[in-house]
Amino acid sequence: MAVTVKKATLWRRELSNKPGTLADTLKPFAKAGVNLQLIMGYTFPAPGQGAVEVFPIADAKAEQCAKEAGLTPAKDISCVLVEGEDRAGIGYDIAEAVGKAGINLHFAMCQVVGQRYSGVFGFGSESDAQTAEKLIKQACEVASRA
Repeated sequence: MAVTVKKATLWRRELSNKPGTLADTLKPFAKAGVNLQLIMGYTFPAPGQGAVEVFPIADAKAEQCAKEAGLTPAKDISCVLVEGEDRAGIGYDIAEAVGKAGINLHFAMCQVVGQRYSGVFGFGSESDAQTAEKLIKQACEVASRA
């Protein structure tokens, strides 16, 4: 099973949690015809506060839309993107490899569409993300041979 694992930079905006803020954030992308692979919107424990994160911002057009939407690169969130053919246990294999290495996973967002697996994993530092990237590749290679 071919799996790709690569660094991912989320673009982020903190905002007031009220109706329409997600739509307002996404509007520049829609108007410009920029396709996003990942959109995360969530609230904070503090009442009335939330954030929106998107990925990828891969070219000048997307970057202009991100700036117009008030998004900036989330430099304090180090992420890797994992994509490939789905199989039972892939999430476990990734979590086990990272956990056994003593790396704390700050978040995981994974989904399967058809037979394709996609996951974004967040870490507390760039160093942890780089180490995890290698471990995830190794874990997926070993599991595909089993």
